[in-house]
Amino acid sequence: MTLRELTEEFLLYLSAVRGLSENTVKGYGNDLLQLQEFLTPELDVQAITRENLMLCIGQLSKQRKSAATVNRFIAAVRTLFAYAAKLKYIEKNPSLEMKTVKLPKRVPNFMTTSEVNELCEEPVNDELLWKSRDHALFLMLYSSGCRASEIVSLKLTDFMDGGRSAIVTGKGNKQRKVYFAEESRKALAEYLKDRKKLLIDLKIEKIPAELFINLKGHPLTTGGLRYILNRYSGVEGTNRHVNPHAFRHTFATNMLGNGADVRIVQEMLGHSSISTTQRYTHITTEKLIDIYNKAHPHS
Repeated sequence: MTLRELTEEFLLYLSAVRGLSENTVKGYGNDLLQLQEFLTPELDVQAITRENLMLCIGQLSKQRKSAATVNRFIAAVRTLFAYAAKLKYIEKNPSLEMKTVKLPKRVPNFMTTSEVNELCEEPVNDELLWKSRDHALFLMLYSSGCRASEIVSLKLTDFMDGGRSAIVTGKGNKQRKVYFAEESRKALAEYLKDRKKLLIDLKIEKIPAELFINLKGHPLTTGGLRYILNRYSGVEGTNRHVNPHAFRHTFATNMLGNGADVRIVQEMLGHSSISTTQRYTHITTEKLIDIYNKAHPHS
């Protein structure tokens, strides 16, 4: 079996059997495509050695790839060869001695209260694209702590409790309940009126199930969301570029900063490990120290 054939079968397994999301499978595919480029696609998997794989790591280092990128590549390769070994496509797993590199500790980026409020109101103040949609989109991202992929996949049928909450499907097809504040629900109601009118004007026969759509009446993609946010956070808007995940970071930081239990926030964010959620407690601690240093007369 060639490396190309093994990769194709493995990606199909991830999608059809393990039920991983399209984005996750695509991520594995990108890393394993790079492996094929390093080793050639038609190489027999039985012939791949530990030394071959270590040379691949060396190539990534030469390309100045980040530690996170290298670790993701290693994880993908390990999983591929574990699959091959399980099905006895190989006699010896050459990836067993591949060690991940140490990651620098990174504090998640977040917006201050004034910054997130300004960005959420930017579609109303400067209508760059679609005022009601973008206003609702930003408020709902901030209100719920949803990932970009979760918010664009949200369907009208996912809502519960009169729009106060919804069921979203996150990483690993895990479902959880998220909540929407009154301000975001009001913005959503305005958007739904415009959405209905647009679909009538465009004479769309098959109404999209997804809540958020583009101006052509098609479901909004994560790429589309990034484009919208780039416009409003760029020079035409707040001139402070942020990515969609900044809303999620800000949601978590504010929840913990205002006294929410870390395990409740973990559940709201859909984190499998509490250590991921605890990164945000460092932010709130640093924020409190900064406030203390600025306010206390003896500091």
